[in-house]
Formats: sequence, structure tokens, C-alpha cells
Amino acid sequence: MIDQANALRELVGQIDQGRPGAPPTHRPESAAALRLAAEEMSPMPAPRLARSIAITSGKGGVGKTTVSVNLAVALARLGRRVVLLDADLGTANVDVMCNLMPTGTLAHVAAGRMSFDDIVLDAPGGFRVIPGASGLSNIAALPREQLDRLAAQMQRLEADADVILIDTGAGVGPSVHAFCAAAERMLVVTTPEPTAITDAYALVKTVHRPGATDPNHRDLSPDRAGAAVPETHVLINQCRDAAEGREVYGRIAAACRHFLDFTPRFAGHLVLDPRVQRAVRLRRPFTLESPNTAAARGLHQLAHRLDRAASEPREDHGLIRRMAAWIRG
Repeated sequence: MIDQANALRELVGQIDQGRPGAPPTHRPESAAALRLAAEEMSPMPAPRLARSIAITSGKGGVGKTTVSVNLAVALARLGRRVVLLDADLGTANVDVMCNLMPTGTLAHVAAGRMSFDDIVLDAPGGFRVIPGASGLSNIAALPREQLDRLAAQMQRLEADADVILIDTGAGVGPSVHAFCAAAERMLVVTTPEPTAITDAYALVKTVHRPGATDPNHRDLSPDRAGAAVPETHVLINQCRDAAEGREVYGRIAAACRHFLDFTPRFAGHLVLDPRVQRAVRLRRPFTLESPNTAAARGLHQLAHRLDRAASEPREDHGLIRRMAAWIRG
């Protein structure tokens, strides 16, 4: 098996470099398909498990993807190997915010045409991006063969990173639940707007409430997939000042204590700053474009807190096994 994999890798190298002996090909994905076959034949890497953080929100427009991209930059600056998985499968746009041009997406990986190595992008700030695809808006509805293929590729990714950030979609859809339930931590992004606060609490309630189900009636109980619910943090974005951030967090925390019997952690606040919006229009992380803003400092403080957890040993089943157990359960 290993000899076959080595032979396939050599053949891929001949195709990539145009060396004599390479078979003729007119299909651009031929080398990618051979490389994927070589990966599937190779022994799996040692079961080293990356930390996983699902960055999510109850509604769109609260800055979730902006937070995801800039948190990835901040963690990379601390020396962590960071992968940002664009799992906002309805409106994937991490690549747009980083001014990147994907040659493939998760849809190509699920179809068996490419591997993660073929589609991964180096982003400004020193992290890597796995582009999402709107064609996979309901990952739970994928055929078993495609789910197995994605799981195998993600397991390799998990063994080659310190932190995997997952930019989920907004709301309470099945794919959002799949990624939130599988992650070790869930960072809920909201703003002081009443609808954003209400929707953020609704998302937390659905994931944490014993016996809860998602819109497809899949079980979301805390012991699902053999793991506890994700450790939940709440980040208040686009607020006037620290006092407003604390006040909004306090309202969400009070509702969680009263109705769910737990208190989410306070991840901090990010003040509303026109320089953040300017960086978004320039398609550049604001932690790079305007590193001295209060918002950038808030992201770096959050990264420092999360970095301590990234260096601790893992004893659970890891992101991929938990997610697979949820989807196929």
C-alpha cells in the first residue's frame, strides 16, 4: 500500500513538472485526482488533535466572518498553525474578505475531484483558508460517500494544525448545528441590536438545552457524539464602549443562567470603528490594515486567552469524529 502511494506521488510530480514518462492528460484535475488517491492509500498521520473553535452567530450582518479572519491573524501571530475553514456554506466569503482567488472549494473535495492540499490558500497574516461552497448548504444531506471523503480529508487537516477556526453560517440551520456541536469551543458573535441579542440566545439555547433538536429534528442533547456541549463564549461586536459590551453580555448571561442553568463566558467586546469597515472594503484584515485600533487590540487579547487552551493536551475524540458521529447518528 505504501509503495503504491509513493508511486502515485512520483507520477503526480511528473505531471506537475511535465517530466518525460508522465502519461498524457488533457484534464486539469488529473494530477489532483492522482494526488488524492495517493493520500487515501497513505497511512493516516498520528492522531494529534487540533483545537477547534466554531465562530457563529444567531443572525447575519453582525461581523462573524470579520471576527473569524482577524482572529486567525491574531492566533497566527502568536506562532500557532491556524486553519480557517469557511463553513458558511450558504454564503461562503472568507476568500473575498482576504482578497483570495480559490481554484477549488469544499464541493470539489466532496466530489472527489480535489483534496484539501489542492484547494488550501495562504492568507495574509500567516494562516491558511479552506474555501467553502454555497452548493453544500446542507452538509447533513450529502451522500454517505461524500461525507466519508470530507471526513477523511478533514482528519488529515486536523493532524496538521494547532487551531482550526470554523466560520459557520448564521442562524440555527442543520449545518451550523453540526459544526457547533462538534467543536470544542463555540464563539457566539452578536451586536447590541435587540434582534441580534435575541437570535444569539436562541442559538445558544438550541445547542445547550437537553433534548433540543435542530430544524431536521436531529438530537442536540449535551451528551451527543460522546462529548459535552462546546464551551460557549460570547463576543459583543460593534458596541459603543466597554460598558455597553458588558451590559449586552450580562443580558445574555442572565437569560442563560435562568433558563439553561449555565453561564457562557465573556469573550470581550469590539467597538464600532469606521476603520474596520474600511479594511473590509479593501478586502484586508483590519488587524493588518489598522493594527493600532481598539478593535484590533480586542482581537489580540481574545487570541491570547484562546492561545493558552491551544497548548493544552487533548483527551477527547477530536473535531472530526464528533462531527461525523453527529451527522450520521
